[in-house]
Amino acid sequence: MSFYRSYGKRLCDLGIGIAALPVVAIVVGALGIAIKLEDRGPIFYNAPRVGKDGREFTMYKLRSMKVNAPDLVMEDGSTYNGADDPRMTRVGAFMRKTSLDEFPQFINVLIGNMSVVGPRPDLLRETELYRGDEGRKLEVKPGITGYAAVFGRNSLPWRERLKLDVEYVDRVSFPLDLKIFLMTFSTVFKQEGIYVEDRKGD
Repeated sequence: MSFYRSYGKRLCDLGIGIAALPVVAIVVGALGIAIKLEDRGPIFYNAPRVGKDGREFTMYKLRSMKVNAPDLVMEDGSTYNGADDPRMTRVGAFMRKTSLDEFPQFINVLIGNMSVVGPRPDLLRETELYRGDEGRKLEVKPGITGYAAVFGRNSLPWRERLKLDVEYVDRVSFPLDLKIFLMTFSTVFKQEGIYVEDRKGD
């Protein structure tokens, strides 16, 4: 195993996570007020997810949906995420387009259960639907952004995103992580692939 994968990746995560803290504080403070003003509900959604080696953890997000919103499931077993999602609040729709709801995950990076770059984490029920080598995505820490996230985001069918996740596991390196990190800014700015397309699961 390479030095970067064993040690360098964690050092990069710590450096970026610490540098991002002031921005995270400003974003959470401003949007937290907006979330409270809209419906008086909680600011954060503490999302249960499955991370490296199948360990469950709490992923921190700013709440973008209405309180007690039900889980909508696609035919392929993934969670629905569409532009017409009735569960989203007005503030939530803005955060989804800009990915600002993901900023609290820098706390997860500092804790150590997420990386800045890696496969996006799945729900436990989704991991139970893995086929073939799809479970190999759990060989690395999940990320705030990732290979599949910059090459299609939610517009790709879930199985295609899993395929890209496994491809990333085989190719982890500093140049690839740097490329993904830099491409994330362009992807978010252009608001590409934010929502799942209306297509059948396989």
